Amino acid sequence: MTTKIIMDTDPGIDDAAALTMAINDPSLDLKLITTVAGNVTVDKTTANALKIVNFFGKNDQIPVAGGAVAPLIKPFEDAARIHGESGMPGYDFGDDFGQPLAKTAVEALRDAIMAEDEVTLVPTGSYTNIALLFSQYPEVKSHIKQIVAMGGSISGGNMTSAAEFNVFTDPDAAKIMYNAGVPIVMVGLDVTLKALLTPASQEKLLEMGEAGKMLHDLVTHYNDGDDQDGHPMHDVNTIFYLLHPEAFTTKEMWIDVVTDGPAIGATVGDVRGAYHDGKVNAKVCVDIDAAAFNKWFLEEVAAMNKVDCNN
Repeated sequence: MTTKIIMDTDPGIDDAAALTMAINDPSLDLKLITTVAGNVTVDKTTANALKIVNFFGKNDQIPVAGGAVAPLIKPFEDAARIHGESGMPGYDFGDDFGQPLAKTAVEALRDAIMAEDEVTLVPTGSYTNIALLFSQYPEVKSHIKQIVAMGGSISGGNMTSAAEFNVFTDPDAAKIMYNAGVPIVMVGLDVTLKALLTPASQEKLLEMGEAGKMLHDLVTHYNDGDDQDGHPMHDVNTIFYLLHPEAFTTKEMWIDVVTDGPAIGATVGDVRGAYHDGKVNAKVCVDIDAAAFNKWFLEEVAAMNKVDCNN
């Protein structure tokens, strides 16, 4: 039985790897990809999503819709310093990779979600599209099984000492999402900074056909992590969680999002259950089997068995 998912994303190198896994794993049924401004501008994130879909010859099966060009309130700040100016440097995807849907991401999300009984949302960029969706079309909430979101942290940030990038980019959207009443799994820095794709794993990708080469070439241009310990594949952890939740340790708690001041973008966990009458709004991933992550990552790519993914 497959899990129906929709990915809302901002490719981005680790997003590209997450899309690669979602497109190819037979246990997942990827219904739609929507894009948002985040790692780079939305025109680039949309083009990058199309490049990955086209790489695997899925243009006719997996639609892509472009979304929010900026956060709800906060000025936009990209992560080109980490992902390069294009967002996906290192591999030549060519110039003919298709076009996005004419409809907006929010419209596409509404239509795709309402067409399903249960669907899992997997946001791996800022949550602007999700917030706009819930604000404009609250009826979709009852059709969403859960949200498995990359972002946040209860142990420290990567934009400030408190804030992780996706939440920092649009904290107002994150607050709307966490207060929406939809089940949320927070896959944040608490686990993604532990699940590094090791140098040994990166080298093995070169033995795994064109898909492996593509991922290798992207990851080696990734300015997050280092060549000695490895690179954090932040967004890929959402897919790993969907397929192997047993590899994660989780704690349920209420997450508040800070929307102004020096701690803007912080996700504050009520770890004692002291401030929300014992209520929780998230299952927070706090630990991960990093060795299992590396093993799974390589097994996924090997199973693609793509010699020439463009044919």
